Amino acid sequence: MKLLSKAIEKDNGGQVTLMPEEPEDMWHTYNLLQVGDSLRASTFRKVLTESSTGSVGSNRVRTTLTISVEAIDFDTQACQLRVKGTNIQENEYVKMGAYHTIELELNRKFTLAKKVWDSVVLERIEQACDPAQQADLAAVIMQEGLANIVLVTPAMTLLRAKVEVTIPRKRRGNCSQHDKALERFFEAVMQGILRHISFDIVKCVLVASPGFVKDQFCTYLFGQAVKTDNKILLENRSKFVQVHSSSGHKYSLKEVLSDPTVTSRLADTKAAGEVKVLEDFYKMLQQEPDRAFYGVAHVEKANEAMAIDVLLISDELFRHQEVATRSRYVKLVDNVRDNGGTVRIFSSLHVSGEQLNQLSGVAAILRFPIADLSDAEEDSSSDEE
Repeated sequence: MKLLSKAIEKDNGGQVTLMPEEPEDMWHTYNLLQVGDSLRASTFRKVLTESSTGSVGSNRVRTTLTISVEAIDFDTQACQLRVKGTNIQENEYVKMGAYHTIELELNRKFTLAKKVWDSVVLERIEQACDPAQQADLAAVIMQEGLANIVLVTPAMTLLRAKVEVTIPRKRRGNCSQHDKALERFFEAVMQGILRHISFDIVKCVLVASPGFVKDQFCTYLFGQAVKTDNKILLENRSKFVQVHSSSGHKYSLKEVLSDPTVTSRLADTKAAGEVKVLEDFYKMLQQEPDRAFYGVAHVEKANEAMAIDVLLISDELFRHQEVATRSRYVKLVDNVRDNGGTVRIFSSLHVSGEQLNQLSGVAAILRFPIADLSDAEEDSSSDEE
């Protein structure tokens, strides 16, 4: 994401002009937008024209509109963002108050104006515009006949390809059909890696599977690289790390990222950091339950006691439609930081973020135990609804 201009103040109004350069930037934009904001961007509008003979025709014209945001739709797989609202600025093609849907495009700037810019939104802009924040981790999660090729960015886990090939069982005395199908499967996975993984950016490729599938695949991959003199694979061989997983499904990524053999290798990736913090929370919950709490009511009480060491919070909570509810979570984040605590904002598009959402989306590891907090009558889950 490129920052073109910025005229904003924390807890005050103003506007920012940004240009999304990668699909992931659409996810950042989705997290920046709220109902009631104003969005100015280039868009197409169908315009009816009447000729001198009275015949009516229609053509699409490109125009720049400013709308008051009423609905936001994000397609996670295609990374497409559509914003619906009413026109709030004079335009030769669109009447004031008329509805229009803007589809934001890569490499085309937009201007976002808000009445209030809070700390979480400002942090999101910094994160989106940091050139170091790129998809520097890839993973191939596989089992016989199934492989998921994913890119792990600081903000989301992107499924880039899913390879499925039917592998017949080995028959006594005749394994040829099984072996041919397995080779076809490995070839398809190799082509998926070459098509979807940019080795200029990716620092590490995790190859994970149950059993020996990962070993067989890596032997095949680099055997083919030598045969075909594929310099891309041969030069980046050191980036491939084999690790165990219980299955070839995407959800096994969490278990792969928490494997101690790869944690040190991935120490500088945000996704691995999130997984480690969540593991620490679960350990604390088992060993010292009076120092680990989840649910907004319990966490807020711990915050009042200035007891929070690490706050775990899902970015999904900051997309709440009600301003008061969103402000509640922003205030919690600001208070924890003011009190010297660490805040980890989890992406709901990472497996760790999905898991945190199952715990209400907010949890905390405390500096010291608070025994009576668990007896609080207020049910935190009801506050979420």
